[in-house]
Amino acid sequence: MRLFNRPVLITALAATVIALPGCGSGAPAADEGTTLVITANSISGGKNSASAEWIKQWVIPRFEAAQKAAGRDVRVLFQPNGVGDEQYKTKMALDLKSKTGADVFDLDGIWVGEFAQAGYLRPLTEVGGADVETWEGWQQIPQAVQGLGIFDGKKYGLPQGTDGRVLYYHKGLFKKAGLPEPWQPKSWQEILDAGAALKKLPGVTPIQINAGTAMGEATAMQGALPLLAGTGTEIYSGGKWTGSSQGVRDVLEFYRRIYAGGLGDPKLQQEAKGRDKSFAEFADGRIGILAEGDYFWRSVIEPKVGVAPMADRDQVVGYAKIPAMRPGTGIRGQDFVSMSGGAVRVLNPFSKHPRQAWELLSFMHSAEAVKAELAGAARVTSRSDVNTEVLAGDPMLSFVSEEILPITTYRPGLAVYPQVSAALQEATAAVVSGRPVEEAATAYRTKVEGLVGGSGNVAN
Repeated sequence: MRLFNRPVLITALAATVIALPGCGSGAPAADEGTTLVITANSISGGKNSASAEWIKQWVIPRFEAAQKAAGRDVRVLFQPNGVGDEQYKTKMALDLKSKTGADVFDLDGIWVGEFAQAGYLRPLTEVGGADVETWEGWQQIPQAVQGLGIFDGKKYGLPQGTDGRVLYYHKGLFKKAGLPEPWQPKSWQEILDAGAALKKLPGVTPIQINAGTAMGEATAMQGALPLLAGTGTEIYSGGKWTGSSQGVRDVLEFYRRIYAGGLGDPKLQQEAKGRDKSFAEFADGRIGILAEGDYFWRSVIEPKVGVAPMADRDQVVGYAKIPAMRPGTGIRGQDFVSMSGGAVRVLNPFSKHPRQAWELLSFMHSAEAVKAELAGAARVTSRSDVNTEVLAGDPMLSFVSEEILPITTYRPGLAVYPQVSAALQEATAAVVSGRPVEEAATAYRTKVEGLVGGSGNVAN
């Protein structure tokens, strides 16, 4: 998952002009049939180089050939970018404000709502037409994963690769503590019970769930938000932000029981590199339970190239779904929950060729195209059919695809979200440092009300 810096409001972006490589308007040359333009924050030899090469070497020639075979003269151009995420976001906003820009372009999922509210995106069916709803790919993308490109109940984009959060556990420590394996807790209490058993082992931190501000957005994505989802609450729902609701207080109380109860290391939550340290401690057999994304499996403890490699990863590392607070209390009445991130591809609502742009976008998300983009790598994609094929040799990533993606949820794609997230991080930090739950929850509510325009926009 790509985590982005705090976004700048679209209204402010639109007043800023910066010098970046231009994107074509999508207008055709007089004698060259139809010209479509793709843009992304990727560039050969630089940022997201593999994605740029896939677009240039696979997508464009194959799509043009398919169009030619259908009797259509279509040319596709690629406009690369290799800049910071905020700079790319600014460029897209300025293009759309002036009703120009590429016909198909990438956006981080967390920006979708902000762009939609600004009028810079329209629902896919309004741009691409009736063919959007009959696209075969919808049947292969779990409804929960479709949520990455949905805002206010309408589909604005097609999700690219995604991920999921789970509970990792160290099988060796579980065996020493007399805990079962495989392990699948069905409630928060069962997590705490396992932590109490692990606490008896010398030199072991029983539970690590990210908290505090030093870990930044990782606190929200790996800890607070999936826990909140386990109470049946989302950070934003029905047009209102969640304040000091019972769900928020339940989450903070869970943090209190972990860190005040000696089941977690509060100092780890305050260190600048605390998350990296938690990776190393888990790999060394010094943390029993760790809440993390599949990134941890495939990039951190990967036996050969991981940053904290575990040669025996496949034998000693277990993984389980994150339980709701109690069975059935999760969002949508679920017993288990997760959080996911990722990017989407969208259509320019001002495209001169909206129907052909949809054909290009859907082509880029076909099973064949998604497999080509992976280039042999084992990564979780948005398509179940592709995941079944490419993840067959990796039980953990298959677990994420089959068990986690159908139950996941996403952060709200609104500009103020990062500030609300920071307030939630501060609330967890307060509890970890010993402040009462009610005090932390009240401070959080006050902060959120100030961020989102008053108490009328907050559900408490």
